[in-house]
Amino acid sequence: MTEPVQLPEGFATLEPFVARWSLRTSAERDRARGDSTEEEREAFYAAAQPLLEAALSYLDGFPARQLGEKEQRLMDLVLSLAHVSLAVEVQKEMEEQHARQRNDMPITRSVTDPA
Repeated sequence: MTEPVQLPEGFATLEPFVARWSLRTSAERDRARGDSTEEEREAFYAAAQPLLEAALSYLDGFPARQLGEKEQRLMDLVLSLAHVSLAVEVQKEMEEQHARQRNDMPITRSVTDPA
């Protein structure tokens, strides 16, 4: 039995990451980054980063507050990629130390969160 398609056409390689990284709020994305392993972050980054430009171009065709379910999942993955790319590209081996510091100053909300 095949799993239902959760993302728009052209983004099937990101399907395995939906449950872990398609999160609605900045706080959830921040927690997922902090709770994830280096291997999980790198696997998501490796799959999502090459599709970032295509995803943004696709999402630009929709009003931001009127996305369908599949488009919203893709948007949430893109927003999670922003969190993960900081860990992978910038923090690197220091990510564990930064994760502890984020616990002292957690994200509570952001402009990308649902109204």
